[in-house]
Amino acid sequence: MKEVGPILAKLRKEKGLGQKELSALLNLSVGTISNYENSVHAPDLNTLCRLADYFEVTTDYLLGRTDYRCPPEALKDYVVSDYTVCKVVNTILSFDSEKRNSVLMYLDYMKDSHNRAGGGN
Repeated sequence: MKEVGPILAKLRKEKGLGQKELSALLNLSVGTISNYENSVHAPDLNTLCRLADYFEVTTDYLLGRTDYRCPPEALKDYVVSDYTVCKVVNTILSFDSEKRNSVLMYLDYMKDSHNRAGGGN
């Protein structure tokens, strides 16, 4: 398992924050943030949850247990009027391997078409 420190430092830098700014936002001392980032101490559960909420990642991501950053609440977002992200994922997971590959190939095709048309990601 990875250490929290480097992950926290990376997230803080991605937001363009210094340790002082992050400490003020979370009502923690600069020394505490520094100790977390340098793996001197690990955040307690409450602080870990606050950090995850602030950075909009899962606690598992902060703990280095997964590379999945998206908070679980994002699964409730609607892709279209009657399909949430969760429903789309569960539908794809219900397919056999061949159908999953077909879906992914189609998604790649649609993404490439979108990018060629100047639509970005």
